[in-house]
Amino acid sequence: MPLVTLTLREPQTTAFKTAVLDAIHDALVQSGVPQADRFQRVITLAPEDARIDPTFPDLVRPRTSSGSLLIEILWSVGRSVRVKRALLADLMARLAALGIDTEQVMVVLHETAWENWSFGGGRQMHV
Repeated sequence: MPLVTLTLREPQTTAFKTAVLDAIHDALVQSGVPQADRFQRVITLAPEDARIDPTFPDLVRPRTSSGSLLIEILWSVGRSVRVKRALLADLMARLAALGIDTEQVMVVLHETAWENWSFGGGRQMHV
């Protein structure tokens, strides 16, 4: 069950946010995540609340604060580097198809053990 957080600068339309979230989910499903495992949230930041280095690390084109997206995916431990690379490639292709400059997209994959998850009531169903 990945927990996805999309952070972006305001203003953005609901249609744009939905399209990005759909692309993320579809890429996750392609990587083996069950279709029903969709847990996503969006954080929008005012321009003064986003400080993003425009060139780190060795971007092809400078990043702009106004167009940058931060995608954080918290998921369970155990996926190989091959799976992660395939996920990133698929996700970038899907975002590019939406007209998004992928040099503006930062992705952070966080892994955590199953004992760190409770989906309700404090129960740890996977341990």
